[in-house]
Amino acid sequence: MVATKMRVGLVVGLVMTCAPLFAHHGSAIYDTQKVVVLKDATITKFIWANPHSIAMFDAKDDKGNVLHWAAEAGSPSALSLIGWTKNSLKPGDVVTVYTFQSKNGNPVGRLNKVVLTDGTTLKDSQLGDADSKERSEKPY
Repeated sequence: MVATKMRVGLVVGLVMTCAPLFAHHGSAIYDTQKVVVLKDATITKFIWANPHSIAMFDAKDDKGNVLHWAAEAGSPSALSLIGWTKNSLKPGDVVTVYTFQSKNGNPVGRLNKVVLTDGTTLKDSQLGDADSKERSEKPY
């Protein structure tokens, strides 16, 4: 009886310890088969934090309405290895954003890359370069 309780306790303990491993969603919620290109997007906020950095920006849709977007990128440690800093994107910067939009169509995505006005390209650490994927040019 005591041995059975110890086994159950051990199994429950292992499951609880391993549960966080299943919490990360990866990129499953994004349509990684096509890239949405958002030209003349204005950065409103850049969050340099773990587990993902977040770029928030405004971009106009095809009717001229401003949409408030948010796109996640890699962790600061991963992004810093490929040239990003916490000051790479500043509020007011006008950029071109390449993102994999959420499958439900909301203005949320996974950054693919950001092109600054001086032509500098900041790629995301996980999904690489939009040029290697099929493109979906949207007029906003």
